[in-house]
Amino acid sequence: MDLVIRIAGEAGQGVVSAGDMLVNAFAQVDLHVFTYRSYMSRIRGGLNWYDIRISDRKIFGMTKDSDILFALTDDALTVLYPVNKTDGVVFFNTTEPSSFDTGVHAIDFVKESGHSIMINSFAVGIVFGMLDMSAESLTAAIKKEFSDKAKDIIDKNIEAASRGWQRCKKCGAAFKLELSPQKTPNFLTSGAKAIALSAARSGIKFVASYPMTPATATFTWLAGAADKYNIVVEQAEDEIAAVNMICGASYAGAPSMAATSGGGFALMGEGLSLAGMTETPIVVLIAMRPGPATGLPTRTAQEDLRFALHAGHGEFPRAIYAPGTLEQCYELTRTAMETAHKHQTPVIILTDQYLQDHIENIEPLDEAYAPIDRHIKEKPKSDYKRYAESESGVSPRALPGSKSLVISDSDEHSEAGHLVEDFEIRITQQNKRMRKLNGMTAEAIEPMRYGTAKPEKLLVCWGSTHGVCHEVIDILISKGEKIAMLHFSQLWPLDSEKLKEQFSHYSEVYAVEGNFTGQFASILKELGIIKDCKLISRYDGLPFTTDYIIEELEEYDN
Repeated sequence: MDLVIRIAGEAGQGVVSAGDMLVNAFAQVDLHVFTYRSYMSRIRGGLNWYDIRISDRKIFGMTKDSDILFALTDDALTVLYPVNKTDGVVFFNTTEPSSFDTGVHAIDFVKESGHSIMINSFAVGIVFGMLDMSAESLTAAIKKEFSDKAKDIIDKNIEAASRGWQRCKKCGAAFKLELSPQKTPNFLTSGAKAIALSAARSGIKFVASYPMTPATATFTWLAGAADKYNIVVEQAEDEIAAVNMICGASYAGAPSMAATSGGGFALMGEGLSLAGMTETPIVVLIAMRPGPATGLPTRTAQEDLRFALHAGHGEFPRAIYAPGTLEQCYELTRTAMETAHKHQTPVIILTDQYLQDHIENIEPLDEAYAPIDRHIKEKPKSDYKRYAESESGVSPRALPGSKSLVISDSDEHSEAGHLVEDFEIRITQQNKRMRKLNGMTAEAIEPMRYGTAKPEKLLVCWGSTHGVCHEVIDILISKGEKIAMLHFSQLWPLDSEKLKEQFSHYSEVYAVEGNFTGQFASILKELGIIKDCKLISRYDGLPFTTDYIIEELEEYDN
């Protein structure tokens, strides 16, 4: 079984709450759940939809077409009916009797649910009925979703949902619900929450951000967990303040991070450069969205890789990670913090709207507090030098207020931290800072390979395209093709010599990227890792689907 349920309507019609109810219910009955949310930058109105894909097997991405479409507005029907499967079912919210193709059921949701604000519960009831799920499980789902509401509100929503459950029987539409033969995890989380949880348990003590979609979800989760994990969370007046605040907090010894998107990161360039010069460990989360400027503020993209790599004036080392799964969101956030503190340098995590908002049921993530090693020098010498020469480029780090005098300067400085304009010292200090790249390169995470042993085609992907490429590989292998993928979760620095050897085995390479220019592919070319590749790009603000990538591959074949 593999079904996509799409609930579409205006902001304010309960699209999200209906989707959440279904997700929570499906995760409890041994189904694999995978979601995607598409929403406009509006508080009310517009066209939003919530996709819930369910299966009795592990799933990794979304498909273009839906099996069950709830069109709560005319726009929802016009835009999304063409991408509902021909053998699918549509429930259209209308007060006008109309004639539609087979499979389209015109229903007055307001009238039949009993109230305009309960059409979401009515829709949930229809889904439960179509899948032959019990009325008891429906009631439990409604109670859980509205647990913080008054009893009369809960009762009215249960009544509306029950009407939907009964109404479905009149439609005659049904899908066979096939459950996984194995127990599936019922721990639900999103990319935003997995990143935030990892940061909290890894010892983040200060978070400063200015709210910006789609990074806000990580910021607000950390604010909610502030008391549990003893975190100071500050909503800064702007991103300039935010990055300088985390530089100051980290200088004082508190592991710190900021969450933003491309437009906010544009204001952080000077502060990022400050962290590079002062060798201060900071972590910045960039949740990407389409640009330039405000672009499509609630859509998804992979357009800020080059920006993250080159942001900040001057030259200084940095590491860039791009998780592709919820598990990687959790693991790489800790890795980012460890790298920042071990090498005393800024580290950037690249995610995007698709991964931030995506919900999936996975094995539970450890919430126990386990702070990283900050690599603080506990007993500094009396002649302590904050920027002392070292083979690794990393100098002993003491905290201000300790027995040693800690001097830090945003100008070029001596080993002791005093401002200088000596050219030889400048060369020595810059060489020292840049040597950190050697250590980070030696620790670079190798790309994950999946597919046939000797493929004729290789997909190269990074970040959130992991799942959809994984499914493409499975689909095409089942059709007899020899194909594999390499997924990069670390984008900088790269071990070019090791990767050159790895890529020497592949002749037909395709880069899958959510941008126009193929930014990561261009980096691979600059480093001499690959000579050429074919680009499969998407930049309309929507995520890749299996259908999209397969169609692009077929175009190249033709």
